[in-house]
Amino acid sequence: MEFLRKVSSIFGRYMAVIVVAVTLLSLFVPSSSLWIQTSWINPLLMLVMFGMGLTLSIRDFIPVFTHPKYVLLGTVAQFTIMPLLAWGLSIVFGLDTALMAGVVLVGTCPGGTSSNVITYLSRGDVALSVGMTSVNTLLAPFLTPAITYLILRATISVDVVAMFISIVQVVIIPIVLGFAINKLFPKITETLSDILPAVSVTAICLIVACVVSHNSERILSTGWLVFAVVILHNILGYLCGFILGKILGLDTARVKAISIEVGMQNSGLATSLAASTFPNLAMATVPGALFSVWHNISGALLASIYRRWNGDVVSE
Repeated sequence: MEFLRKVSSIFGRYMAVIVVAVTLLSLFVPSSSLWIQTSWINPLLMLVMFGMGLTLSIRDFIPVFTHPKYVLLGTVAQFTIMPLLAWGLSIVFGLDTALMAGVVLVGTCPGGTSSNVITYLSRGDVALSVGMTSVNTLLAPFLTPAITYLILRATISVDVVAMFISIVQVVIIPIVLGFAINKLFPKITETLSDILPAVSVTAICLIVACVVSHNSERILSTGWLVFAVVILHNILGYLCGFILGKILGLDTARVKAISIEVGMQNSGLATSLAASTFPNLAMATVPGALFSVWHNISGALLASIYRRWNGDVVSE
């Protein structure tokens, strides 16, 4: 067990490097990952969401009741800023139908668990971050299909009901099961928590490798364009969240939390939804996969900046 703990610690510490390495290998040597079937994406994401559920407890929802206005602020920002940015960037860069669908799905998905880790590393308000992630995730079955439909209805047929069911199956049920096990069998959860980082990183790497390897030729032909949109989407999300927090006069820790929560998306969910909702648009899965790679890099860089920032003072 001690060996697994050490391996898991390494996976968690070097997640960005591992994901980038897997992406490059899958992109330039696609045969190395073609054995991973696209039908595995949903089960793998369910595993990640189950792990998220195992880390949740009732105390994680305390900010929802003690500081509801901040959680509400984060939720509104999450489901307005990122979808609008996704739509705007898709128009500006002239993305085709499939890529636009993928980028919009990234924008309409809730924040992921990575935002909680980056907020912690940034010395931000972790309780607020976890509260926002939890609430946004629970609202996702309703808001993600609705907002996606509103943005894409003139371009693509969006099955809102199917998307709702998919999110419930892939996200809500695994999280609830994990939460229940954590509540009923805390000792088991405590044991499993040591290896969760390795399991989650492995699952994310398999999802990314699957999407990238099966679309390597298309990515190499249009990759720079998609990657530019993904990078701008993420960075502008951080910036908008930061500006919003400053305009509203929030303290430094909360500004950091909202900035990170807005900018970081559950890109694994976006990839899963793209595969299930738009099966005839193969490239729709690519933006989510690339976002999975990029936001781990940008998150680590942002954490190094935010960690040194304390209000108007930047420590050396």
